[in-house]
Amino acid sequence: MTIDPRSLHLRAPFIYFFLLVFSAALLFFAPLNIGFAEAADRGARAEYDVVVAGGGIGGVAAAIQAARLGASVLVVEPSDWIGGQATAAGVSTMDDMSRQRSGVYLEFITRLKNYYDLRGKSMGTCYWDPRSVAFEPSIGQKFLYEMLDDAKRTGKKPLDIELNSFVSRVSRDKNRVTGVTLTSSGRTRDIKCRVLIDATEYGDVLPLAGAEYRAGNSVTPFIKADAMIQDITWTAVLRRYPGGVPQHLRAVTPLPGYEEARRNYESYVITRGIIFKGNYPVPTPVDFASHNAYRGLPNSSAPWSYDASPENWKYISKTVANWGNDYPGKSGWENGHTGLPVLYLEDKSLRAKVEKEAFIKTLHFIYYIQNELGEDWSVTDDEYDARELPEAARGLPFEWHEIAKRMPPIPYVRESRRVLSEYTLTSEELLRNSLSYRDGQTRHEFEDAIAIGGYILDLHGADKDSDVEAETGERAVSAARNRPRGPFQVPLRILIPKEIDGLLAAEKNLSMTRLSAGAIRLQPICMMVGQAAGALAALSAAEGLAPRDVPAVKVQRALLEAGVVLSLCKYSDVPPEHPFFNAVQLFNLYGIMDPLSPPHAPSYNISDLDDPVLAMAVIRGADKGVFGVDELITQEDMVMILTKARVVSKTAKGEVPALTDKPDRFVTRGVFARALVSAFGFQTASAPVRRPFDVPDEHPSAPSVKILDSKGILSLYKNSNDFRPGRPVTRGEAAEMLMRAMTAD
Repeated sequence: MTIDPRSLHLRAPFIYFFLLVFSAALLFFAPLNIGFAEAADRGARAEYDVVVAGGGIGGVAAAIQAARLGASVLVVEPSDWIGGQATAAGVSTMDDMSRQRSGVYLEFITRLKNYYDLRGKSMGTCYWDPRSVAFEPSIGQKFLYEMLDDAKRTGKKPLDIELNSFVSRVSRDKNRVTGVTLTSSGRTRDIKCRVLIDATEYGDVLPLAGAEYRAGNSVTPFIKADAMIQDITWTAVLRRYPGGVPQHLRAVTPLPGYEEARRNYESYVITRGIIFKGNYPVPTPVDFASHNAYRGLPNSSAPWSYDASPENWKYISKTVANWGNDYPGKSGWENGHTGLPVLYLEDKSLRAKVEKEAFIKTLHFIYYIQNELGEDWSVTDDEYDARELPEAARGLPFEWHEIAKRMPPIPYVRESRRVLSEYTLTSEELLRNSLSYRDGQTRHEFEDAIAIGGYILDLHGADKDSDVEAETGERAVSAARNRPRGPFQVPLRILIPKEIDGLLAAEKNLSMTRLSAGAIRLQPICMMVGQAAGALAALSAAEGLAPRDVPAVKVQRALLEAGVVLSLCKYSDVPPEHPFFNAVQLFNLYGIMDPLSPPHAPSYNISDLDDPVLAMAVIRGADKGVFGVDELITQEDMVMILTKARVVSKTAKGEVPALTDKPDRFVTRGVFARALVSAFGFQTASAPVRRPFDVPDEHPSAPSVKILDSKGILSLYKNSNDFRPGRPVTRGEAAEMLMRAMTAD
C-alpha cells in the first residue's frame, strides 16, 4: 500500500505517531551496520576488479578514478565517515602551499567553492591568509559522496562502499593478491579482487598482504618497536556560541591530567597573547583570535561571512583545534624521545591507548578555552554527532559525553607504514626534482610522474638523526637542507610493492623516506596520488596485467585526460587550454623532444609564495619556456622521437625507419603516418575505419592512415579533409599522434 503524504491530514492522529516513531527507528538503527546492510541490498557481491581498503581522501579518489575507467570497485572504510584526514579527522584546512590544483582535487574544491559562493562565504579562512582553502568537514564529505555517486552513475560496473568494515585478511596465490576477507561487527565475508589498494590511515593492509614495508626507520622483517614516528592529533571542530555555550557542551569539571595540559596550552595561546604578524616561525603564545585564524573554517550556520584577513580574525566563528594538541607533543614519549613508537602502528591495543590519551588531551583544551580563557566556544553541534560514545571516550565522566560525541570520529595520523618498492624516494631526490628548470637547472622531472604537490619536509616529532633512515642518506639537517624549492612530483614506481602483485599503496603508505613522507602526507597530494592508484588499478584489471607491467605512459595518459597536470614545465605557446597540452606534458616528462627554450625561473621558498624575485620572473614570463608547438619536424627529429617513444611504451614490435640522406628535410603527415605504423608494429586496423580520409587508396600512405585512424591516433584531425598527407607535421601534431600511438591497444 502506498501512503500519499498529502492526505495524512485526513488520517487518525495515531498514524502521525506511528510514522514518527518508525522513521526515528530507521534513522537510529540504519547506520549501525550500514556497510553490510548495503551489501545485502546489492546481493552481497563476492567479486570486484578493485578493492580499496580505506575510504580516506586518497581511497575515495582511487575509487572515483577506477570507476570512471570502467572498473568495479568496493571501498572498505573502518569508520562511518569517508574522507579520512580531510573530513573524518577534521583537518579540512587544505595544505596546498604551492597551489597545485588539478584532477579530482581541483574538481573537489571547485564543488566546494560553488557551494560557498552561493552562500556568500569565503573558503580563504585559514593560515592567516585569504588565499587559502578551507571547508567544513560535513560539507566536504557531502561532495565526496556526490563525486562517488556521479562516478557510479557514469561507470559501467558497480561502485560500492562498506562503512564500519575493515580488511582483516588478504588472500594470495603465490605472490599475487587474489582477494580479501572483510570484518564488520564480528562477521566476516570473503571478496575476490584483481587489485587491492591499501589506502588505510596506518598502512594496515601491507602486513596482511605479506608486503615488505618500513615503519619509522626500520624495515621488515626487522621492525624495531621502539623506532619513532610522528605525533598524532585528535582534533576538534570548534565554534563560537554568541548566546553562551549550551549546558550540555560546557566543560565544568577538569579531567585527570589537566594541570599538565594547562601548562602546555599556556605556551601556545593566552588571553593577552601575541597577535600574529606574519613572522615565521610563529612566536607564541598567541592571542585567541590568532589561534582561530590559523585553522579557521567557513561557518554555514552563521549569517555573516569572513576570510583570513587580519581585520576579520575577530569575526571567525568556526575553527579546528590542531595546534598545541599533538600527542604526545612537547612532553615526548619517554627517555627524551619525541613522537610515538612504531609499536603504535603494530600493536592495536597500544594504538587504542594512545588514541584515547590524544582524545583526552584535546578535551583538556576545550576546558582550557572555556574556563581559563573565558571564551564561549565549544565543539560545534553541526558537524559530528555520534549516536554512541566513541571508543576513545569510554570511561569518561557523564558530563563529558555530549562533547565527546561531537568530536571527529578518527584521529589525524601523520605517518603510517610505508611499502617497500624497488625504489625509495628520498628528500634529496625530492629537492632535485623541485629544482627542475630553476636557476639554470636542467630537467629533473620524474619520467613516471603521476601527481604534483608542494610542501616542506615537515615532521611533528621524531626528527633527530637517530629517527631517520641513515642508509638512504637522510639526516636531521636534511629537513632544512633538502627542503623543496618549488612544486615536486610523485613517481608512479613508489606505489608498487617490491614483490607482491595485485597490491598498490596510496594515501601515506608509499615507498619513501620519513622526510619525504613529511611533504607527501598532506590532503591535496594524497588525493592526487589516490587518483593515480585508481587509474593504475583499473588499467591493470582491464588488461589482465600485474600493475608493475602496465606502462606508466598509459596511466599518465588516463590521468592527463582526467585533468591532472603532470609536468613541472610550463610553456607560453602551450597553455592548459591548448589541444596538445597533454601530449606536450608527456614529451616533457620523458625528454622525447627538447623545447626551443626552457623556462628559467628563479628558485623560491615554498613557504613564501609572495617572493618578489619570483613574482618579477612571472611578470617577465621567465617562468615559462617555448616548446615550438607550431614548428616543423625534420627526418632526424622523427627518427629520434620514435626511438625514444618505443622505449617509453615498452613495445617490442616494429622498427624505426632508417634515417634518409636528407635528415633536415621536413616530414609530411603521410610519411609520419607510415613511420608510426612501422615503429609500433601496427599490422591491421583494430576496428572499422570511422570515416574516409582525403587519401586515395592508391596513395602510399593509405594503408597506414586506415590503421592509425582505426586506433584513434588521427582523431586530432576533426574533419576527414583536414589530414592532407602532403602537409608537413608540426611538433605539436607529432607529440599528439605519438602519445596516442604509445598508449594504443
